[in-house]
Amino acid sequence: MGRDDVLLEARDITFGYSRGQAVLDEWSARFRVGCVTALTGPSGRGKSTLLYLLGLMLDPSSGEVLFGGRNVVGLPDAERARLRSHQFGFVFQDAALDATRSVLDHVTETALYRREPRKEAERRASQLLDRFGVDVPAHRKPGQVSGGQAQRIALCRALLSEPAILLADEPTGNLDPTTSSLVIDALRMHASAGNTVIVVTHSPEVAAASDVEIRL
Repeated sequence: MGRDDVLLEARDITFGYSRGQAVLDEWSARFRVGCVTALTGPSGRGKSTLLYLLGLMLDPSSGEVLFGGRNVVGLPDAERARLRSHQFGFVFQDAALDATRSVLDHVTETALYRREPRKEAERRASQLLDRFGVDVPAHRKPGQVSGGQAQRIALCRALLSEPAILLADEPTGNLDPTTSSLVIDALRMHASAGNTVIVVTHSPEVAAASDVEIRL
């Protein structure tokens, strides 16, 4: 696919958490392959909710989410899970790490779910952890790392599978400027490899480094 191709599209989606209060109302956008798209705007405008809709974790009350030109709204849970594990990577705002599992287990979990060889997954996981400066023993648990380290671990988990769609919610929120720049470069590099990157951010630096900014 070239830079002008679209793998993911929202078409007239509406969603609300309570009756009569739509967070998104007939909202549409096309997300180009090869581009980083920043979703910006004040808190409460539905940016994080939009990521969940685009990532097949929520269904809109109306409208379509198209992946590869196919409407994926309403797919059976098993098929949604398969699509997420094979095509999507997620970086949640709170890192979403299980306190009972090791750093290495978190980074490799999606690869192992897809039945990739454990040794190869662990080798690539170690490379990513080194790349992002997560200088902690691989057996350490999330409760034993800082918030910034947890965020980088979550990014490593998302990147390990080289997903076609990378969705990130405030991926630089807990990071110092130097590490933030490293993450921004990684997002741009992932997009330039022929993938789609969508980032929710309040950071002017992330927005400025993106190819497209959509303000909600």
